Amino acid sequence: MTPDIEERITEKRKPSHEIHPIFTERWSPRALERDMTEEDLMALFEAARWAPSSYNNQSWRFLYSTYQDDEWKVFKDLMNDFNTKWAEKGFALVLIASKTTFDHNGEESITNSFDTGAAWENLALEAARRDLVAHGMQGFDYKKARELLEIPEEFKVEAMIAIGSKGDESSLLEDMQVKPNGRKELEEIVTKGKFSF
Repeated sequence: MTPDIEERITEKRKPSHEIHPIFTERWSPRALERDMTEEDLMALFEAARWAPSSYNNQSWRFLYSTYQDDEWKVFKDLMNDFNTKWAEKGFALVLIASKTTFDHNGEESITNSFDTGAAWENLALEAARRDLVAHGMQGFDYKKARELLEIPEEFKVEAMIAIGSKGDESSLLEDMQVKPNGRKELEEIVTKGKFSF
């Protein structure tokens, strides 16, 4: 973790209870650069690998291309125009899919997306720890992704991630710039007993 991680947390990211600063440091800027290596990328996937999952099924699958690979255009062309404009400046594009059945018995895995979300969060937190950007997105063509990346029917296409080093947000058009944002208060998301929101 970079030494000044706690100093870089904005006013909007002050937790109401004491937690590790990595949780508030993780956010999703759009200003990306390519100052990282494939070894850095593998470390993010390694963090994802250690996520918990039902029956240890490890339902997540990560398909990726770096900007140096022949497949880059395929991944880039999956995104909508808005996402392409900022995400193509990054080091890697990643497609996440999840296996909808269990390996050990072939039955339906109800928590496949939940488990894959845990793997994504591990990846995102490791990126934040390394002062890199991992920006998840849904703005891409899911059907085209399945077809072009030859994803079998037993896998659900979940999301894409743009990964890179941090750039300068002011280098982007104003409608693309983002800043670290806050979160709902605990009482808006947590209740004891019955649903009461």
